[in-house]
Amino acid sequence: MASGVRRITRLAAATALATTLAPVLGWTSLAYAQTPAAKPQERMVVDARELVYDKDNNTVSAVGDVQILYQGRTIEADRVVYDRQSKRVVATGNARITEANGTVITGDRFNLTDDFRDGFIDSLRVVNTDKTRFSAPRAERTDGEVFVFDKGIYTACEPCVEQPERPPFWQVRAARIIHKKSEQMIYYEDARLEFAGIPIAYIPYMSGPDATVKRKSGFLAPKFINTSALGYGVGLPYFINLAPNYDLTVTPTYLTRQGLLGQVEWRHRFVNGSYNIRAAGIFQQEKEAFLKSPFGAGDDKFRGSIESSGKVFINPRWNFSWDVAAATDRFFFKNYRIRSESITASTYLQESTSTVSLNGQSADAWFDMRGYYFQPLTYYDWQKQQPIVGPVVDYNKRVHKPSMIGGELSFTVNLTHLTREATSYKELPVQKSYLITTPSYSLFDGCAVYQKGQCLVTGLAGSIARATAEVDWRRNFIDPIGQVWTPYASLRADVFSINPNTTSYTNANVSTIADISDEVFGRAMPAIGLMYRFPFVASTSWGTHILEPVAQIVARPNETNSLRVANEDAQSLVFDDTNLFEWNKFSGYDRVEGGSRANVGLRYSGTFGKDAYANALVGQSYHLGGRNSYASGDLANTGLNSGLDTRRSDYVAKVQLQPFKGLLLQAGGRFDESTFEPQRVDASAAFSYKFLSTTVGYSRYEPQPDLGIPRRREGLSISQSVSFAQYWSVRGSVLFDLDKFKYDRERYRDAVSLYLANPASYTNPAYPNTGPFQTAAASVGLRYQDECTIFDVSYSQSYADRQAGSTKDTRTLMFRLELRTLGEISYSQNLGTSSVGDGVSSSSR
Repeated sequence: MASGVRRITRLAAATALATTLAPVLGWTSLAYAQTPAAKPQERMVVDARELVYDKDNNTVSAVGDVQILYQGRTIEADRVVYDRQSKRVVATGNARITEANGTVITGDRFNLTDDFRDGFIDSLRVVNTDKTRFSAPRAERTDGEVFVFDKGIYTACEPCVEQPERPPFWQVRAARIIHKKSEQMIYYEDARLEFAGIPIAYIPYMSGPDATVKRKSGFLAPKFINTSALGYGVGLPYFINLAPNYDLTVTPTYLTRQGLLGQVEWRHRFVNGSYNIRAAGIFQQEKEAFLKSPFGAGDDKFRGSIESSGKVFINPRWNFSWDVAAATDRFFFKNYRIRSESITASTYLQESTSTVSLNGQSADAWFDMRGYYFQPLTYYDWQKQQPIVGPVVDYNKRVHKPSMIGGELSFTVNLTHLTREATSYKELPVQKSYLITTPSYSLFDGCAVYQKGQCLVTGLAGSIARATAEVDWRRNFIDPIGQVWTPYASLRADVFSINPNTTSYTNANVSTIADISDEVFGRAMPAIGLMYRFPFVASTSWGTHILEPVAQIVARPNETNSLRVANEDAQSLVFDDTNLFEWNKFSGYDRVEGGSRANVGLRYSGTFGKDAYANALVGQSYHLGGRNSYASGDLANTGLNSGLDTRRSDYVAKVQLQPFKGLLLQAGGRFDESTFEPQRVDASAAFSYKFLSTTVGYSRYEPQPDLGIPRRREGLSISQSVSFAQYWSVRGSVLFDLDKFKYDRERYRDAVSLYLANPASYTNPAYPNTGPFQTAAASVGLRYQDECTIFDVSYSQSYADRQAGSTKDTRTLMFRLELRTLGEISYSQNLGTSSVGDGVSSSSR
């Protein structure tokens, strides 16, 4: 009975307050809910424990758990008083406004106009939907869209749960913070940036878009740069929001040594695609800071680059894309720290790759046509030896369960055309001859004797084209006892057009290695084969096991014209577990496996409990008849020293074991077929558990003298990451060159021989003290990351690498600070000397 009376009392009070306020404020309340003209968004709903009329002061008060709903806002307080004369509403005690967009405004006391658009708020706290926060002892709201926070504080960090009174990780404290919703901007006057309550930077004035803005014109975070060749520099990007679907960013960067570097980026998004164009340029003030050609761009006054990338969807199946870049010189991107999407991620063999492509795809067919242009970024690569590739056309069509024969029928087509100005050579067994030799330097690989067996041709000058078409069929049959039989048949045809250039540079020397006459020739390669698998499954109390012997036989005629083919796309050949059962183990189309061959192996897989598993494979390949393609070296000697160039191949094996979640062990390799001596080993162990992550990798590759690799390559890598506190982590890595000490000994012996032969011209060399654990690269970093901040500082060092052409160590210190909603600042600094490959003169370092 009592609860019913309370409910009636609350309803009566709410109705009375709404009825009282409505005629004055122009609102439609519950009392007028039946009026047809009332709009739902204009109705006010009031709920309170009691209603108090004060005729003397002309006020109406709602007291106790007051809640007012109006125009999408919710106003809550312990007490709400409406002054009829001043037409103001005062809310006190746990006052809270929840805006229609989810923003929550709390304060000790709200003094607002009757439409809640203007007024003052004491002890204000604002929490936006994106978790950004404002607070101030006092704030003023004008026209419902301008907030002025006196002595305001802004942060994107959440308060500490255990100690909410403690300052956030970072905050901006300002004499005034002005938030203009119509402009979607926030202005800070007389501001300072604080970390953990400690001021670290003073900013007289700054502004930025609010959380509702995705794109708005204005300055972005500055970019800092400092190198010995450029001096100190700062770039101030300015973003111009021209339209919702296109914009422009202009970044002038002033460098104390080189002057003004201009950068501009245009981005455009349309209905069926997008693209961007980036350009950079500078008129250098101190050219002498860079090496002279060919080691740098010290001869150039103007240097610059232009790039573009984009993708257009012609229809749901077809698209056209491009990523192209061009620079005045190969050192520009690195010298001026220009971000380029065209640069490969490789640490040592960096190049800028431009690509244009047309791609089409359906459920059972795929088409791709593209072209490539390569620009090397180091001095020891010669641009004239780089091919211009185009077009390259690939087409594949698969027919599932064709009538009569069943299985899968596949059609493959490839067309490739390329040109280059200068032939690319590689000397055997050790590179000691160069095309350009001066008293101070030697450049570009050549050969002392241009003959087969002493010199390889890794790229032929002139015009080279090939067309390939292949059709193959395969089908699985499973007999009653579970054996799987997969017959296979294919027919491939290739047509080559070789038009070599023998009139420039050292191109004529190729005539002593290969037939250089202009010619068109072809080859055909039919093949039939059969794969056999018989999986045995066993279940035990500790796991499920599958043991599967696999055998494969392929019959083909001999490969023809291998010495006439300019092998461009099949020079990389690594025989391991991944291609043991491939019908053609060459990596590209220019070479094709011939002769009859059998591949045999044994697979094992097991699962143990919920997270543990193991996989293993061991196998071998046998050349049964005809000519062994891998023993017939082409112009690049591909196939030799591969482990497949003997009648019985080397053994290949791979083991993978996860004993429990978080630990993964892997090892694989190739082992000599008679001595079992490892020829190629790759092993790794990865462990991850809560705060710790560790990876150890080891690789060892034996010499391949027929390919111009005369010594063993061996390395050990260790990387680790440790989270030592909430949000904090430290990481480190090191790469050991376990083979360098042998290389240093060889150089010492050569130097001693020169000294003994001519003591007057050479000095007696010191014996190298290089140990087996020679560091090739190392890095260490510290990172802090929470919901509002990313702070990262790292140091990396790469040591002189004989194969990469780096003659000096490089050390780099990098710093990055990202404050959510405010922006990001990053900075990198080269310490000490640099690699000769970067084009910077030693005097400027």
